[in-house]
Amino acid sequence: MAQRSSLAVPYEVPLLAVCLLVCGATGLELSVNNHNADFSLLTSPGPAVSLSCLVQNSSKAEELLWYRGDGKVDLKDGNKVNISNICISPVTESDNGVTFTCMLARDKSVQVSVILDVQFPPHVAGEESFHVEEDKDVTLSCNSKSNPQAHAAWYKNNTILTLQDRYQLHQTSEVFQLSIKNVQMSDNGTYTCVMSYLFREWRKEFHLIVEDTQPIFPTEAIIAAAVVVSLTILFGIVAQRDKLFKCFKTSSETAL
Repeated sequence: MAQRSSLAVPYEVPLLAVCLLVCGATGLELSVNNHNADFSLLTSPGPAVSLSCLVQNSSKAEELLWYRGDGKVDLKDGNKVNISNICISPVTESDNGVTFTCMLARDKSVQVSVILDVQFPPHVAGEESFHVEEDKDVTLSCNSKSNPQAHAAWYKNNTILTLQDRYQLHQTSEVFQLSIKNVQMSDNGTYTCVMSYLFREWRKEFHLIVEDTQPIFPTEAIIAAAVVVSLTILFGIVAQRDKLFKCFKTSSETAL
């Protein structure tokens, strides 16, 4: 029993050293705008957004890296050690959902990420006119891109649209569409795309004008007739040319 106790003593020192190393590494933290964990930053298009990354609990110089999505941000000298600042200016709608990450150069597992939450309304305004023949198809499209997503609806002549079998709605994060198949005269009217966003409404009007079906000309028959007429004229010219040539030849022989 005494021998086992004496053998165990030498292993206590390296174990303690490992513990100290792990504890020391764990104490090193990063903060971005005073956040030590990943967070979402609410903003809007236009104003610049500044992000400041700071190394905490470190007694030596630590190099920092910034990433926009998967792309590394090019930092200037003097903006890499222990504290690093980046500025997004101007903020645009395309920055919505983009992740900016600050990380330790020597240990990329030490990092803090910021997701930009750029809020903006839909761009819906104005009016358009569509002239469509009866029995044709037509699609009316509205830009529905916004953050948060706007509530969308279609109206006909200022009344909520009652969907029929010939009507189809299609909506994505980018577009809100109304398709009408086999347009009829009863489809005439003003269609309004209404986007409700944060207690406000954005509208766009579409004036649908259904016209009588135009008669279809028999194109092939017209082409065939034109060819026949052209050939007839050509043959007539050739025949007249032969007669004139014979007449001219006869006259010359008589003169001799």
